[in-house]
Amino acid sequence: MEQYTQMKNSGVPWILDIPESWGIRVLFQLADQVKNKNRDLSEHNLLSLSYGRIKRKDINSSDGLLPESFDGYNIIEANDIVLRLTDLQNDHTSLRVGQSHERGIITSAYTTLRPSSLVRPEYLYYVLHAYDLIKGFYGMGSGVRQGLNYDEVKTIKIPFPPQVEQQAIATYLDDQIAQIDSIIDEAQTSIEEYKQWEAAVIFEAVTKGIIPNRNMKESGLQFIGLIPETWRCVKIARVLERSKDGIRVGPFGSSLTNAVVSAAEGKIKIYGQANLIRKDFAYGDKYVTEETYQRLKEYEVRPGDVAVSMMGTIGKCCVVPSGIDLGIMDSHLIKVRLNDMILPKYFEYVYESYAVFEQLKNLSKGSIMSGLNSSIVKSAYITLPDISEQASIVTFLDRQCGIIDSLIAEKQSLIEDVETYKRSLIYEAVTGKRKVV
Repeated sequence: MEQYTQMKNSGVPWILDIPESWGIRVLFQLADQVKNKNRDLSEHNLLSLSYGRIKRKDINSSDGLLPESFDGYNIIEANDIVLRLTDLQNDHTSLRVGQSHERGIITSAYTTLRPSSLVRPEYLYYVLHAYDLIKGFYGMGSGVRQGLNYDEVKTIKIPFPPQVEQQAIATYLDDQIAQIDSIIDEAQTSIEEYKQWEAAVIFEAVTKGIIPNRNMKESGLQFIGLIPETWRCVKIARVLERSKDGIRVGPFGSSLTNAVVSAAEGKIKIYGQANLIRKDFAYGDKYVTEETYQRLKEYEVRPGDVAVSMMGTIGKCCVVPSGIDLGIMDSHLIKVRLNDMILPKYFEYVYESYAVFEQLKNLSKGSIMSGLNSSIVKSAYITLPDISEQASIVTFLDRQCGIIDSLIAEKQSLIEDVETYKRSLIYEAVTGKRKVV
């Protein structure tokens, strides 16, 4: 990495040292706020800021997420920079800076800046993007803030090289980031292919078994097809424990939400969707008191239970492992307690397979976000070999999925490393730690 030989203290904590030939400006010296309302729908090209990129959006969409009128939206131009400074308290992961590449309209809830002739628009975008990547907006203002306005961000200090260097930095970053994003895209494509491979391996094992050259029969079910002659297809209701705890939906939201305490105040853990999706029951820091636990004891989860996702991530479940802390489930989970006809881990594999997922979609009227209930879960069919074959299938899938999961983890690690490098590259270039000319 080539570096400047002469550096000086910028006096700005987030910038640190800058090249001797650079200066410091404040944001309002380099850009003006844009307030150009879309009167009488004079502009129809709807834009949105998503994952740090400004993209077109269908203004005629009927997805229910768009307003009735776009009169109050801001008309923006190519090279304008958009800042999403809302919901800072709750959302600590989103990218909040984007640069427009075309004329269009965007919600006036966002702050739009138009770079002046003093600064190259691409360079100013990269500086604000770097500030966003180090989470600079979250430290502005006093106390916990839901949002910021232009007056509160216009004094952000900006490293200011000569315009020739500004353009060189922007061109360099465009080229480098394009290469980096290509690597990330390839890795993400590989991850999706590995996941499809894993899904195919699971589907084959839980519908056809792992013993070759055996007699097959029709299951009578569209999403399952042929199954081994000795297997059965049964509704999930058939493999539930014959008690009121065989299947139970989590407690109504407010009855639990109002009872949440810190680890210092309570010892009984709350388990939710995050535990299920991460397959990690050590995760989380929400608790209830012993008194609340006694009131909601019917929602207790214990080792061997299967936690089923109720909303959003339909088709996901996880066997509750041994050694977990005493806890209860939240309102987004369904607890399934199985009888001795089925192994919990086999249930997890078959429940998460395509064979069951498509049934759940149909039973919930095809809407993933409409959610499940206990009746829907009980009505889905699963394949049921004898216990010994279930155990063999579980052993086989643990091994095969372990191999695939390790390949996925390698790609995810690569993406994390490359993303870290990209963040460092942007910061170093726009603050003069890396010389590109």
